[in-house]
Amino acid sequence: MNDLLLIRKNLFRKKLRAILMLFSILIAFLIFGVLAGFERAFNAGEDVAAADRLMVVNKINFTQPLPIAYVNRVRAIDGVRQVTHFNWFGGYYQEPKNFLIVMAVEPESYMQVYQDQIGIPGDARQAFIRERTGVLVGESMLKKWGWKVGDRVPIMSNIFTQRNGSRTWDFTIMGTFAARKPSVDTNFMVLQYEYFNETQNLGRDLIGWMALNTSAPSQNDRVAKAIDQMFANSLYETSTDTEKAFNKAFAAQLGNIALIVALVVGAAFATILMIVGNTMVMAVRERTREIGVLKTLGFSGRRILRLILGEAVLLALLGGLPGIALAALFAAAMETSVGNFIPGFAVTPGIALKAMLLMLGFGLATGLIPAITAMRLNIATALGRS
Repeated sequence: MNDLLLIRKNLFRKKLRAILMLFSILIAFLIFGVLAGFERAFNAGEDVAAADRLMVVNKINFTQPLPIAYVNRVRAIDGVRQVTHFNWFGGYYQEPKNFLIVMAVEPESYMQVYQDQIGIPGDARQAFIRERTGVLVGESMLKKWGWKVGDRVPIMSNIFTQRNGSRTWDFTIMGTFAARKPSVDTNFMVLQYEYFNETQNLGRDLIGWMALNTSAPSQNDRVAKAIDQMFANSLYETSTDTEKAFNKAFAAQLGNIALIVALVVGAAFATILMIVGNTMVMAVRERTREIGVLKTLGFSGRRILRLILGEAVLLALLGGLPGIALAALFAAAMETSVGNFIPGFAVTPGIALKAMLLMLGFGLATGLIPAITAMRLNIATALGRS
């Protein structure tokens, strides 16, 4: 009888107890996978941030506007290589629940500033610049709604209205764009700011925020201070920071996701660790006389140690692997419903690898004490216990 067979037989000696322990571990790793997927999605913006890119927002709050005239004044600052601006459109398709990420941009400067993140074919680039009512749609969004280049799609806004009172803009899809980096999400569209500014009747000649590239990352602090000093004591004071800090602050508005994940997963694992660890101690204690018999038959203390640790690790893997698989299936099933609000929500191979390392650590932690106890047990004491 080989060691693997012994490990399996011992683990499922009491099937109900084994099933309950497996289910507990499955739930723990299901929670871990889902929360780790959420954390990754919330922090994705930090991963794609360019070292030389700064974001300029209203000092009061990034939801407050800035005058369009600020763009040229920022462009003239020494150390600014390129600058573009955005307006949040607040769009949806057909009905409010079909929320869309839609931004009004200045086509040429936008494509220059973000050429490191998105790839736009030359014909799509020229078509978008040429057609005032045109939009560029990311590959993810195009696929999600089944659109194609050339389609005329009505996009509603829950923030802005046109001069005629309508909340619906009809746009023509002039092209699509792809992500240049795996962590860049393309579930959004951009439209022409000039057309948007002329047709809407709320806050004309205002923008939401600016993005700019500096001549070098070493110039970031100097340029940021120059921008904020330029507009100090004005009606629209600014706050300038790196793109990474901006994205981190944006995500932080929903709470400290990393801390939430750590607390929830930590609590789940600590509870299940105590339950499974205590159960393993009891299970090994029940087999004390059998361990004595094995040692009588020539099983060394180290082999006994390996058998019990192997049992604990196998238990963690049999419970954890289905748990992380269910988390991946859950994330895939929820992609459509939460993708607009949390783009990039998924259980990635990196998360799965961390989960497997946790399973090994969990198995070793729960099996170490009973394994060492069994290894040190002498034959006379073991056979003398009833």
